[in-house]
Amino acid sequence: MIFKGAEIKDEIIAGLTTFMTMVYIVFVNPQILSAAGMDFDAVMLATILSASVITIIAGIYTNLPFALAAGMGLNAYFAYSVCVGMNISWQVALAAVFIDGIIFLIISILPIREDMVKAIPMSLKLGTSVGIGLFIALIGMVNAGLVVSDPGTLISLGDLTAPQTLLAIFGLMFMAILTGFRVKGALLFGIIGTTLLGWIFGIPARPESISDIFALPNFSSLSNTFLQMDFAGVFKLGLVWVIITFTFVDLFDTLGAATGLATKLDMIDEEGSFKGARRLFIVDSIGTIFGSILGTSTVTTYVESASGVAEGGRTGLTSVVTGLAFLSTLFLVPFAKLIPPAATAPALIMVGLFMMEPVLKIDLKDITNALPAFLIIVAIPFTYSISNGIMLGIISYTIIKVLTKRWNEVSIAMYILTAIFIIYISYPALL
Repeated sequence: MIFKGAEIKDEIIAGLTTFMTMVYIVFVNPQILSAAGMDFDAVMLATILSASVITIIAGIYTNLPFALAAGMGLNAYFAYSVCVGMNISWQVALAAVFIDGIIFLIISILPIREDMVKAIPMSLKLGTSVGIGLFIALIGMVNAGLVVSDPGTLISLGDLTAPQTLLAIFGLMFMAILTGFRVKGALLFGIIGTTLLGWIFGIPARPESISDIFALPNFSSLSNTFLQMDFAGVFKLGLVWVIITFTFVDLFDTLGAATGLATKLDMIDEEGSFKGARRLFIVDSIGTIFGSILGTSTVTTYVESASGVAEGGRTGLTSVVTGLAFLSTLFLVPFAKLIPPAATAPALIMVGLFMMEPVLKIDLKDITNALPAFLIIVAIPFTYSISNGIMLGIISYTIIKVLTKRWNEVSIAMYILTAIFIIYISYPALL
């Protein structure tokens, strides 16, 4: 039996619960990636199909109740840092994501994954998670109109009386209240509720017919992103650093989520691993490859799967149910296009909040660990780039450890990465 020990009723409830807590990505991801110039409909279809197919495969292959979808954080890095910030086409960025998936797959297959994970200090892993959370929250604040550019102070408080901003504030409070009452799918219901309120006040125009909300999926639109990767552009522009960033964050996103979920299932062994870890990493990397082929950013394991685990999910049947549930959103493309940024912006802020928890685990009493982690945390949102934050964190960690005569705490991999990043700073054209 594939799902040995499964309680069918519990697994179905768990699968639907996981779906409700992470389905917001179906509506948020197209809005983020469309900022890079990608077709909204195509990205939404790619997001749905990649989440559905890979989550079902994960359930069957790993027999774990973990779901996967396009990851928050890396989608923002893809759109705002790489495409908008570096003026790189989304086709080239998709090729970089594809290469990231291949590298991740090789790492997952070969017996080097654990060594790579151990080579990066825990403080930097924690700092990266928190920094990405602040990055996502900042994007949400900007999209909500709460933060605006200012020639004198760089950024400033937006107009709190503007209709879009007021709607976003309502959405944030609504999501917070739902979360406070432990409502499953709080972000989803928050997005829908805020959108409905916006329709009442004409932000944006309300739908005129049922076809403006539901429609049969138009798979032909997927051709706008399907197999559109520009590999020549990757090597011509020398995006080694971008690929490293995608791979680095993808690896530790998956590791962090999977380890946390396995802990809730009491599956962690003495070495800190769990049964099915290798298979999960393989599926995760294939998900990134598959997603880039369809037309979306990095696919990763979702920590929201914990909601399904809490409802009794114990086997891969939970994931299969979640994956099948994602297919239902194929009929909601028209509805998604009517969701205003003011409705999804609060969800970004809430996700940023959820990602702040690891800061409590950073040892702030040890300056050699605290400062590098802090630099990552502040540099990611302040430079609008995950890669810049990681680079500053790794370089500062190595330098501080060496100068305080604690060089034995620095792994060979960290020395190599530090050298690469210093070369990048000195001669950026080489990378």
